Amino acid sequence: MNDKLKQIGIPFILMIIFNLGIYYLNGWQNFGEGLSPHVGLLLISGLLFGPYGALGSALGTFLCDLVRGYSLTISVLSEIIGFAISYLAYKLWYGNYKGRLEITRPKLNNTYNIILFIVITLICALLFSVLNGKLFYLFYPDTVPIHFIIETRYFLNFINSAFVFGIIGLWLSNKIDFVHIPKKSDNESKEKVYKILGILLLITMLLAAVPDYGNLLNNYIAAFELIVITAILFAYLTKPITSDIMIKNSKSIPEEIMNIFHLAILFIIIIGILISYDHLLITAIDDFLPINANEIMISMMILVDILLLIFFIPSFSVLKYIEIKVIEPIISFSKIEDFIHENEKIESDKLVGIYSEYVNEETEIGTLARSYTDLINFNNSYIENIHEIEGEKERIKAELNIATRIQAANLPTEAIVNDDYIVNGYSKPAKEVGGDFFDYYPIDEDNLVIVIGDASGKGVPAAILAMITQVMIKQLIKSEVNPSKALYLLNNQLCENNSESMFLTLWLGVYNTATGKLTFSNAGHNPPLIKENDIFEYLNIDSGIVLGIMEDFDYTNEEITLTNELVVYTDGITDANNNDNEMYGENRLLNFFNEFKSDNDPIRPLLNDIHGFTQDAEQFDDMTLLYLKIKED
Repeated sequence: MNDKLKQIGIPFILMIIFNLGIYYLNGWQNFGEGLSPHVGLLLISGLLFGPYGALGSALGTFLCDLVRGYSLTISVLSEIIGFAISYLAYKLWYGNYKGRLEITRPKLNNTYNIILFIVITLICALLFSVLNGKLFYLFYPDTVPIHFIIETRYFLNFINSAFVFGIIGLWLSNKIDFVHIPKKSDNESKEKVYKILGILLLITMLLAAVPDYGNLLNNYIAAFELIVITAILFAYLTKPITSDIMIKNSKSIPEEIMNIFHLAILFIIIIGILISYDHLLITAIDDFLPINANEIMISMMILVDILLLIFFIPSFSVLKYIEIKVIEPIISFSKIEDFIHENEKIESDKLVGIYSEYVNEETEIGTLARSYTDLINFNNSYIENIHEIEGEKERIKAELNIATRIQAANLPTEAIVNDDYIVNGYSKPAKEVGGDFFDYYPIDEDNLVIVIGDASGKGVPAAILAMITQVMIKQLIKSEVNPSKALYLLNNQLCENNSESMFLTLWLGVYNTATGKLTFSNAGHNPPLIKENDIFEYLNIDSGIVLGIMEDFDYTNEEITLTNELVVYTDGITDANNNDNEMYGENRLLNFFNEFKSDNDPIRPLLNDIHGFTQDAEQFDDMTLLYLKIKED
């Protein structure tokens, strides 16, 4: 309710200010003498505020007319006409016309809307001047000699002031949202009837102006014209608004350009009004030319309008050219926003169809259109490639998951626990598969084979080398129990066809339960930890060389009596890093086993200690550990 009161009150107050203000400045003259800028408020009040604005401006004019000394009858009739013309501007703006791409609230943001505003202004100005002229003709016979001058003055004042108030009002409406936007009606059944009424209104209005211009008017004709035009006008005002109205708050480039254009027009009109009102200038011209003051003022207003027209036509042509050649292509290009979705191809058919209209132009627009077209095609090709890559990644991931399970299944899954020893192991690759492996298995009643290896690199290549090596050892150890000879044969086989120059470190041992002896040979692997006299220490062994690099290398057998515990590991254990790039190191590993006093398997506690050290740092190398404990008799 408050909004409706504002929409009535604002035009009401403005009408009183401008109507009575000009009346005072005009020396208390009526009948179209001097300036009447308040008449332009009728158009903008209806355009912005709809029926409420039309009512407010009509009530304000009614009050002013009584103050100015007009009779009650003519005041009432004049304001009924004023209300109808103000409301007509509102109805005409929201009409659905051919070639109109979208219907928005009143805005002068493109050439179509400017033309529409001008046409609405001309129609309303002609109606206002003709209908009010008939009223004065009928109710004030003394004004008959200047009847045509009154109509002309009202017409010129209406046009000029409507432009001034229109430009200012529409600019303010973009800054402050106070526009009354109609609700769409579903009643379209009488559309043809209203088209006929609109055509009749234009025809009768033009025909009514002929007697005025030719001095053919009399009371009967004036009354008849007044009744017919007013009846058609009110019948047309019952037309429902059936258009879809676009609500847009964002600014556009055309609107920014049009604002500059509007300011220039506004400046010219205001200067023209001030010149037309300059009594010194009018007096000077009156002394120089054989025409009266009224004709001088009309002539000057017409001259200003002609100057405005001279400015308007080329400017409008330039604006239209810019709109067609620049703005419309940019608006078309901006539609790409609706077609862009993350990780999806752009629906190129419709967009390329839009851009194809401009790709042959040798201007920046043509360059932009070609660039957009290429961008869409390149983007879609890229998305296709990404989808193919994603599909390939999923396939590889699935295959790696299978490889992970195969590699895990190829390692011992449970500890061996018997009366002589406990042996267990653990391995965790840095990626899906890794180059570390361990193995343990008895080859007869007295001998247990334990082996740990670390292939160079990570991932699939290292995993393949590790699995091949693990299988080859199992085959070799069946016929050759001697660790050094087994490594000699294994090394020669790995050196054959090693085009990628891959290698691996390996420690191979055979523990004899009958003698308690551990015979082992080393191929470049980390020295194991051995527990003697309740203290762990690193075993001093021959390092050897890694497998797969040099053929016919003779590896060395070493032998110790194993009475307690043995720990063999890969460098992924000691090289585990934390967020400060500190390594877990050999000293921490040694300290852990010396401080671990439990009789339980130490593998899980060791892993927990390493995790506590590294925290959330990413594992960058495979981690493998093998643990052998000899049971006391």
